Amino acid sequence: MNVIPYGERVLIKRESVETKTAGGIILQSESQERPVQGLVKGIGAGVEGINVGDTVIFGKYATSASVDVDGETLEVIDTSEVKAVIR
Repeated sequence: MNVIPYGERVLIKRESVETKTAGGIILQSESQERPVQGLVKGIGAGVEGINVGDTVIFGKYATSASVDVDGETLEVIDTSEVKAVIR
């Protein structure tokens, strides 16, 4: 399936959730924080400065829509939620 975000939105695959602390303590699912960075899998036509394959940092409470594509959970977020690009 090919998903292309509309307008100034990006399609992101969040990094995996940490299940252990640095000290080796296993975290329960309620204690795990959602990652605030991810890999860009697609961009809308109005997006500038972000490319497919970039890693982006976005807000902790970024509004997103989740979609399952080929067994992966991806999120569509607005570019205004993106705080930085890591290249």
